[in-house]
Amino acid sequence: MKMFLVAAGVGCLCTPLFAQEAAPKQESKTPLMVSFADLKWVELPERKGMQFALLSGDPQSGEYTQIRKVPAGTDNPLHSHSSELKNVIISGTWYTGADAASARDFGPGSVVMMPANWSHVSGCRAGSDCVFYQEGKGPFDFKPAEAPASAK
Repeated sequence: MKMFLVAAGVGCLCTPLFAQEAAPKQESKTPLMVSFADLKWVELPERKGMQFALLSGDPQSGEYTQIRKVPAGTDNPLHSHSSELKNVIISGTWYTGADAASARDFGPGSVVMMPANWSHVSGCRAGSDCVFYQEGKGPFDFKPAEAPASAK
């Protein structure tokens, strides 16, 4: 019985140590502060005409945050992304939905969270360019939906 109590006591004392090791570590104690005028814009390789300004991470290999700029009148056909995306609309009118008929418009302040592999259409309505903040939970990709068998 004494051995059981000693083992239980050691287990209780060690548990907080293991919990601390498993806790997520903060990456930086330095705040990220960037003015819109200082953003460095790069053309999005997957979608010509669209631009992004990277804030953190790497959209080619893992999680990232960035600001996106999409020209007014841009229509993205049915497609999906391998990773979950979160968009917060800053300006313009962004639309998205499972198809063109069900797509909804989202203006400044709107939040659009898309699960990985969700097939959808999206784009920026005519009138003004769209700018939005984007968080990706993994590498960014643009996977066009396959055409129906009858269209091949």
